[in-house]
Amino acid sequence: MQFRLWTAEEWETASYVVTVVGFPFALLVYYLEQRGERQNEEEEIYQRLSDEYADFSKLLIENADLQLISKELDPKDLTPEQRERKKIIFEILISLFERAFILVYEEKMNKQTARLWASWEDYIVFWCKRNDFRQSLDELLQGEDPDFANYVKKIAKSGRQSN
Repeated sequence: MQFRLWTAEEWETASYVVTVVGFPFALLVYYLEQRGERQNEEEEIYQRLSDEYADFSKLLIENADLQLISKELDPKDLTPEQRERKKIIFEILISLFERAFILVYEEKMNKQTARLWASWEDYIVFWCKRNDFRQSLDELLQGEDPDFANYVKKIAKSGRQSN
């Protein structure tokens, strides 16, 4: 078996083939990998936020005497210690909502991002239906991201159902 070296013309032809076919293919593979990575990152962020909300739900269970899920108690019926716990729980909740807003929400969302955001919007709508939460918003939203504050205030003001 005898090997022969390529001629300059054959090398030039091979380089054209690589340029015309290989380079666009490499770009396509790179683009698809990056898109998959971004989607994985978005889902990881969403999972971490969901875990934080699950932890928050445990906090609600630990403070079931405040009945923050089932009904609103008259503030006069709460002890000073209960009012303080409720205020702290609302502050934790706003912090969690703001983090989700900053990490997930976009003005123009693709289908995947909109899907991830929908459950957070449902949570915000749920809590904004509570008079005690709505009445605390001015204080809770002080110093928070302005876009986030406006978003929550808009939901609270409209009293709308989630989308």
